[in-house]
Amino acid sequence: MAETRPKDPDDEVHHLDPGDRLRRRGVYLLPNLITTGALFAGFFAIVAGMGGNFVAAALAIYSALILDTLDGRVARWTRSESEFGAEYDSLSDMVAFGVAPALVAFTWALSDLGQVGWVVAFIYMACAGLRLARFNTKDDNTTFTGLASPSAAAIIASAVWIWSTPGEVPGLVASIGMAVFTAVVGLLMVSQFSYFSPKTLDLKGRQPFLVLVAIVLVFAIIFAHPPLVLLLCFTAYALSGPAMYVWNRYGGGNRTTGPASK
Repeated sequence: MAETRPKDPDDEVHHLDPGDRLRRRGVYLLPNLITTGALFAGFFAIVAGMGGNFVAAALAIYSALILDTLDGRVARWTRSESEFGAEYDSLSDMVAFGVAPALVAFTWALSDLGQVGWVVAFIYMACAGLRLARFNTKDDNTTFTGLASPSAAAIIASAVWIWSTPGEVPGLVASIGMAVFTAVVGLLMVSQFSYFSPKTLDLKGRQPFLVLVAIVLVFAIIFAHPPLVLLLCFTAYALSGPAMYVWNRYGGGNRTTGPASK
C-alpha cells in the first residue's frame, strides 16, 4: 500500500481566492501596525490643516514619512513581507503623501487662488497617485524614476511649515509662489529623471567611522532650524534628478574621445 503524504495546509490555502487566503493565513501584525500609524499621521495632517494648525500638519506628514520608512524595513528584517502589506502600504502612501500635502497646501495658500488653486492641488495629488502606481509595477527599485512621493510630501510640508504664521493669511504673492512650487514638485514625481534610492544603503554592514560623525552633524544641523534645513535638503534632492540629467546629457557624462574612425 502506497504511503500517503500528510496534507499540507498551504496546498489547500493556495487554491483559495485572495480574500479566503487572507482570512485563513491572517496578516503580519507589526509592519501593518506601523503602516496604520503612517495612515493615521496622514489623516491627522488633513484634519490639522483644515483646522488651521499648519505646523502640526507638517509634523504629521514628517511622522508619516518616518513610519513609512520603518514599515518596509521591519517587514524585511522580520521576514514578514506580504502582498497585503505592500498594497496596504501603497494606499497609506496615497493618503499621507498624496492627499494630505495637497489638501494642506490648498487650505493654507492655494484656496486664495480659487479654481486655479484646487486644480494645482489636484495635479499634485494625481501625480502622487501615478508615481505610486508606477513604483508598484516596476521590478527594479534600486533607483527611483521620478521624485518619490514621500520626498515630494516632505518638500510641501517644509514649505508650509516655514512660511506659515499662526493667525496670518498668506498674501497673493505667497499663494502664487506656493502654486508654482506645488505644481513643479508634483510634475517631478511623474518625470523620467533618475533619483538615488535610499533602499540601496546597507545599514547592517560596517561603515567608516566618519559616516557616523557625518550623521551626527546632519542631525545637529537639522535641529538648529528644522523647517529650513529640511526644506533645503529635500529640495536639493529633488533638483538632483534634473541636475544629473543635464550633466549626463551635456556635461562629463556624455563626452567622447573624438570622432569615430572609419
